[in-house]
Amino acid sequence: MPRNVLRVTATAALAAALLTTSACSDDGDGDGNQPKADGTKGARPLKWGECPAPTPLEGGGQAPPKDWQCATLDVPLDYAKPEGETIPIALIRAKARDKDKRIGSLVFNFGGPGGSGITTLPGAAKEYEALRARYDLVSFDPRGVGRSVPVRCEDDKQLDAYYAQDSSPDTPQEEKAYVDNIRTYQQACRKNSAKVLPYVGTSNTARDMDRIRQALGDDKLHYFGISYGTELGGVYAHLFPKNVGRAVFDAVVDPTKTSEEGALGQAKGFQLALGNFAQDCVDRGDECRLPGSTAKEIEEGVIKLQKELAAKPIAGIGDRQLTESAATNGIAQALYSPELWPLLEQGLDEADGGQGQLLLALSDTLNGRDQQGHYSNIGAANTAINCADSKDRYSLEQTKAKLPAFRSASPVFGDFLGWAMMACTDWPVAGAWETPDVSAPGAAPILVIGNTGDPATPYEGARKMVERLGPGVGVELTYKGEGHGAYNSGDMCVQDAVNAYLLEGKTPAAGAVCTAGAAPTGTPAETPAGAPV
Repeated sequence: MPRNVLRVTATAALAAALLTTSACSDDGDGDGNQPKADGTKGARPLKWGECPAPTPLEGGGQAPPKDWQCATLDVPLDYAKPEGETIPIALIRAKARDKDKRIGSLVFNFGGPGGSGITTLPGAAKEYEALRARYDLVSFDPRGVGRSVPVRCEDDKQLDAYYAQDSSPDTPQEEKAYVDNIRTYQQACRKNSAKVLPYVGTSNTARDMDRIRQALGDDKLHYFGISYGTELGGVYAHLFPKNVGRAVFDAVVDPTKTSEEGALGQAKGFQLALGNFAQDCVDRGDECRLPGSTAKEIEEGVIKLQKELAAKPIAGIGDRQLTESAATNGIAQALYSPELWPLLEQGLDEADGGQGQLLLALSDTLNGRDQQGHYSNIGAANTAINCADSKDRYSLEQTKAKLPAFRSASPVFGDFLGWAMMACTDWPVAGAWETPDVSAPGAAPILVIGNTGDPATPYEGARKMVERLGPGVGVELTYKGEGHGAYNSGDMCVQDAVNAYLLEGKTPAAGAVCTAGAAPTGTPAETPAGAPV
């Protein structure tokens, strides 16, 4: 089911590809057991060179253009032992175009957790061309991800079976099978990645980012965090408030919510997005391919399709069928961006006619499966990082007791997100926190953007992030739009506000609103006190 990751892959390319398819230990992050910022000094300068093509664990694909460079930075496996064993963190960059006006490096994290920055940034670079004028664009594979000591669990064949399982069991037999599948998956993670599992939590990645800052030669970390990247950025700001440069948080994870509350919020968010999709279809009249004269009737059609697939899956891709779980995943994937809504409409229409190729292809994209049947490690890394962070562990009985609230929040997605709370139940590593501490007194202003139609990171999280960062730090900008994130929506109002801060150090007025390409309602502020220039 959904992860907090921004789908920045070029939508046109994604659409074309889909259509052609038709012993427990603590995290080591320190919840008070370790000095917060120890072990982060002494990073060596990076040796940049030509970039290889992304590995299958990073999502595969072609090597980036020749003007991109790659490097590796060694960091402590365990920051409690900074002189001990090290692990490599893989980085990528494109140098600023205007060397005379260069500000420094702008480090990106695109979310997940588990997304590969090395794969994502080159593919999304056109979206950030204005920022490349004065920044080196930099990203990295966080520890446990892609090329940076990746967490490995099951192989491709096993993952096909894992993702085909019934993720919303209805009978005791189905419940047992579900729990057994999760346990088998977790045992594979422990067998194949036991060494790194205790150390992949967000606090350690934040410490890695300060090492990256030093290795880049920057006095401050200029940062663009998206989705889960906002949580990572908040933790960094808490650990290193004096090192925060110009920072933007887009598609904001609510730092006040437990894993259960966050999942419940996602259930509501995806249900809201589905309703918006359905209303858009209705508003187009006869052009809409889905049966129903109201949004509610279209949503009821989706629920009917889910029930039919639960009883009898339909033809998918090759010998793989479209199951209820895969269809729900595919629907969620398409709700990340309004640009994918036409594919969702087509996929639902085709599935109603017994052809599940398109929805299965969308589900594959969410799960990190390519057309050759190879999986990236986004799923394994996502589980490992979430379970290293969160203390929450839910038994079968506790999970079942919470399902009514999830079903009430979302008749389409509630069951799946409710059952997914068991992902960490028997995880071999204890979690670090109930909620992350993102308080950052003394940090430079951080621009925090919330999207009112965001399915994966509901809008309310932006205000909570601003409150928790503390007075004088978070500056909130609201985008009244659809999809996950705001800057990559193409809205010029949002992009102008972000660019003005990152390039000129000017924040919008607190509480500014962007709607349908209009200018912010607030007057741009002067460079605020404490902002890096």
